[in-house]
Amino acid sequence: MNEVAFPIGPCVLALVITAAVWDWNTRRIPNWLVAIALIVSLPMQWTVHGLAEGTHTWLFGCLVGGLFFLPGYAIRAVGAGDVKLMAAVGAFCGAVVAVYAGLIACVLGAIWALATLLKRRRMKEGLSNTLSMIVVLPGGIKAATQHGKNLREHSVGRLPYGVVIAISTIGVLLTTA
Repeated sequence: MNEVAFPIGPCVLALVITAAVWDWNTRRIPNWLVAIALIVSLPMQWTVHGLAEGTHTWLFGCLVGGLFFLPGYAIRAVGAGDVKLMAAVGAFCGAVVAVYAGLIACVLGAIWALATLLKRRRMKEGLSNTLSMIVVLPGGIKAATQHGKNLREHSVGRLPYGVVIAISTIGVLLTTA
């Protein structure tokens, strides 16, 4: 894997740390933060890789990063801010780093969620909610969230997934340096 060039690394660190702190405090990742990251990352990619390759790296990284968590958003496992944050990470670092960071974030997020369920003694409800997100009833995904208990009505809690994304991105950046 290629290492991340100098001006990009510190910007990604600033992005994910800011997003993690914001998400920890408010359970939201602000659109303005992601928008600034997307705007700043394109000229950085041009500076590091040139116009054509920089545009390709930015666009492909943004798409792969955003699409990585899109299925999780569809089943309400992650929020839209998490999807957009991964798109911004991909725009800065490229598709390969976005995939590695996303995979690590999924593992860390699952471990954190299970630990939280164990600590709160709500494992049965949490696994039931997880199953209700995955199983699709005859009426589709909408029906799965409208029959009986569902994630929105009986949630066992929400995790600030931006923290997990930050930890995984920092880890990937440190291992590629």
